[in-house]
Amino acid sequence: MKGIILAAGKGTRLYPMTKPVCKPLLPVYDKPLIYYPVAILMQAGISDILIIVPPDETDTFAALLGDGSQFGLHISYAEQPVARGIADALLIGSDFVGEDQVCLVLGDNIFYAPTLGATLKRAVRRTEGATVFGYWVEDPRPFGVVEFDDKGKAISIEEKPRYPKSNYIVPGLYFYDHQVMDIARNLKPSARGELEITDVNLEYLRRGQLQVVPLERNFVWLDAGTADSLLEAGTTVKHIQDTSGRYVGCLEELGLYEGWITEEQVRTMGKELSMTRYGKYLLSLIG
Repeated sequence: MKGIILAAGKGTRLYPMTKPVCKPLLPVYDKPLIYYPVAILMQAGISDILIIVPPDETDTFAALLGDGSQFGLHISYAEQPVARGIADALLIGSDFVGEDQVCLVLGDNIFYAPTLGATLKRAVRRTEGATVFGYWVEDPRPFGVVEFDDKGKAISIEEKPRYPKSNYIVPGLYFYDHQVMDIARNLKPSARGELEITDVNLEYLRRGQLQVVPLERNFVWLDAGTADSLLEAGTTVKHIQDTSGRYVGCLEELGLYEGWITEEQVRTMGKELSMTRYGKYLLSLIG
């Protein structure tokens, strides 16, 4: 399975802080925001990743992540010249994905749970249709709302409904089989002129192939798209790390866990950052 991260948004809701720097490169506590969606893909066992970035920003992202080999990854980059919606990421990445399955994650979404990796890998093993996740919220009206039966089969999806049919919303993480590219190519722009990811999911729903995995209440999902939510994300990550003793979104740790890099590589990176808590944490992983 291939992984795509859509990190091409201008971050206008975060102006003026995103005028000189892309939103995915802003810090969320002790790491750049982009680390967290990369970590999601790594926990799903996905090592071949395309990051879609704003125009003229490839070098900026590459200066941070390179080709990903230091984490055991293969990272490539593509630019989105014009913001045409989330589903446009599938078209931009069509050659990268080929006939493979794909996981698409938004560049400002953060997920955390002790069992997250196992949940994601179950979605990877489902080779037919599409899998999205259901996250329970008190007021789902500002979001895309999904209704599903007791077996997880989607019944309906509605964008920002006035009268929601459930309290489950769809966060920015999607698993698709090879059909998705043909579906994306046949999309028509919405009223706001974008290729909507909801329309992709609705087509899988129409085909009876949209599965919903409800996330348990101990799952943390954060959308770091505003100043308030960015601050909340940082304090949440700090709280998790302080109380659990484990880091969230530590790419070196995940690469080591997956067997993609060695303890010696982690030791080298830890020594390079030994003046920081992050570096000390890397060194603690290998004793």
